[in-house]
Amino acid sequence: MTIATTDGRGRPRVVITGMGMLSPLGHSVAESWDNLLAGNSGIGPITQFDASEFPTRIAGEVKDFVARDHIDFKEARRMSRASQLTVAAARMAVADAGLPEQAPDPDRTGVLIGTAVGGIERAFEELDTYRARGHRAVNPFAMTMFLANMPSHHVSLMTGATGPISSIVAACATGTQTIGEASEFIRRGAADTMYAGGVEGLIHYAAIAGFGAMRALSTHFNDTPERASRPFDKDRDGFILAEGAGIVVLERLDRALARGARIYGEVLGHASSSDAFHVAAPDPEARGAIRAMQWALDDAGLTPGDVDYINAHGTSTPVNDATETIAIKRLFGERAYEVPISSTKSAMGHAMGGAGTIESIFTTLALGRGLIPPTWNYETPDPECDLDYVPNVPRPAAIRVALKNSFGLGGQNACLVLGRYETDGVE
Repeated sequence: MTIATTDGRGRPRVVITGMGMLSPLGHSVAESWDNLLAGNSGIGPITQFDASEFPTRIAGEVKDFVARDHIDFKEARRMSRASQLTVAAARMAVADAGLPEQAPDPDRTGVLIGTAVGGIERAFEELDTYRARGHRAVNPFAMTMFLANMPSHHVSLMTGATGPISSIVAACATGTQTIGEASEFIRRGAADTMYAGGVEGLIHYAAIAGFGAMRALSTHFNDTPERASRPFDKDRDGFILAEGAGIVVLERLDRALARGARIYGEVLGHASSSDAFHVAAPDPEARGAIRAMQWALDDAGLTPGDVDYINAHGTSTPVNDATETIAIKRLFGERAYEVPISSTKSAMGHAMGGAGTIESIFTTLALGRGLIPPTWNYETPDPECDLDYVPNVPRPAAIRVALKNSFGLGGQNACLVLGRYETDGVE
């Protein structure tokens, strides 16, 4: 039997062969996954600045991260925290894929990494330096440290990848959209291998102040931070800001097979859409979210009836969770009540540009291991959120196809269709 290496439209199949992660739940994919399943929350008191004056004093931090453990000290000083987290996660992903750090076919290897904000803390640091000591004291790397394309640059530099390179900035939808768009580089023949993902290093007073002013953050659980992120629960009162990086290695299937790579899963389809409604509030009719999910399924050649699990955006805000529930109901009809849904933000918070990739990695593991991570802290049902959110206990399930949803500020929506790797196709 010969494994089919193209899909039903004749496009190369794109598979995931490596994964790397730094998250509030751990310094690796394995540690993060284990803590997610065990319900060991990554949310705690903010340590990166004095948050005592803020209504929200908790966040999902990547704890005990030391950049020089992963990056040359001199180089690390010229990077933002986002770039540091990205390089560390990319090293893990490349090693996990069984590839040498230096790309063996550099012109056919590309990089697509996104972030919602980038190195904002470096911009504030240099502004403070200028105000205190004048322009001559400003770091000559000030501008390049905080640009949003620097995580992609640093991974390209680290691996010597000289193929396609780009960066996506799509707020909370970033990390999901990067995987979809990176797979498109492979589908259209521009690359054979892509390093793709998302990152955020945003535990900063400006972010806590800004989101606090929007009344978007939880304020009721400062003394019990592990209970604060409660997607779809009636008592949810806002999201928990987090940080982290997730990187995946995507490969054309025939190349992965030729080198005997371990295959975690497959990117079957993707799509993005715009609400064109409001800078922060989602369309109450959920039309943009519905379009993204439907178009992603169309791209995969599948229907809602093929979906076995949905990894939700599930931020724990009153409006978002209700709107996502509406979208699922309207697309899936009565079957919406049969499809298990969970939000892994319940254990680690919302890592903005990094969230979608981290959650896509969790979704890929769920596919491969037949185990759905739960929505932690789901205690009080909300009449507006009445679907199966897999509350508080991991659930064994045979999953072949999963949706990963991400919906961002500015009405940017992204959806991935991820599949368990199947070998039963023949050519």
